Amino acid sequence: MTFADSSDVPTDIRSALRANCTDCFALCCTAFGFQRSADFPIDKPAGTPCSNLTDDFSCSIHDSLRPRGFRGCTVFDCFGAGQYVSQTLFGGTSWRELPDTSAAMFSTFAVVRQLHEMLWYLVEAGELTRMSDLAKPVNHLRDDIMRALDGDASSIVASDVESLRAEVRNTLIEVSEEARGGYAATSGGLGDLHPSADLVGRDLRSVRLCGADLRGAYLIAADLRGVDLAGVDLLGADLRDARLEGADLSNALFLTQLQVDAAHGDGTTALPPALRRPRHWVS
Repeated sequence: MTFADSSDVPTDIRSALRANCTDCFALCCTAFGFQRSADFPIDKPAGTPCSNLTDDFSCSIHDSLRPRGFRGCTVFDCFGAGQYVSQTLFGGTSWRELPDTSAAMFSTFAVVRQLHEMLWYLVEAGELTRMSDLAKPVNHLRDDIMRALDGDASSIVASDVESLRAEVRNTLIEVSEEARGGYAATSGGLGDLHPSADLVGRDLRSVRLCGADLRGAYLIAADLRGVDLAGVDLLGADLRDARLEGADLSNALFLTQLQVDAAHGDGTTALPPALRRPRHWVS
């Protein structure tokens, strides 16, 4: 994987970690399966093309996915794994051209997506720890992942992803604790602001959240309108249908595009520079 000098990776490393569907062989539409649910109107087995996939690897209903019930497609993010697998690891030759490569391509995609997601978080962690002792372990993990991605498809699939994920998780927890240390203790009447908290449907507009650790929290349909989320660790938090109109997430920690895409917001919602405003948000 070609990035900048590993000793000083700039923010624009994220350009390689953003999906570019035009350079991908629709791997997210083929490799993964889904079941009929609130996010999908049909069943699709893993390893099979979606019924909406066209011959040129585009989606025949791309502009109407949400009203047609394919909401799950609109909140998926491959972190740039699709184009990396399609163009770099498999040389721009699709699984349709060489059907025998499909299984290898799909399994490689699943692993690369995980590695790219970890890289996304580590880039942010690197920005947060520039003047910290934690910079060394963050850079070490980032370099380990980049070296793994520099291998061929078979070596990437053989990577010990679980061990890497455990190391990344522990390091990100330390980074989060340090980054949140400058905020006053959260207050405002809720004693359940903690990792994996069940805050489904809760009205949090009057709660001071700055610096809270909501990693893995369930914030489905939570009301966060106008809330300042500076220093809030949102790594893995479920923001489906969360109300973010007027909220300030510009300094939230470990927020991803897929989380933003799953929520509701508007033109007054402040996002980190690395994330884009979803098309379905009201202006």
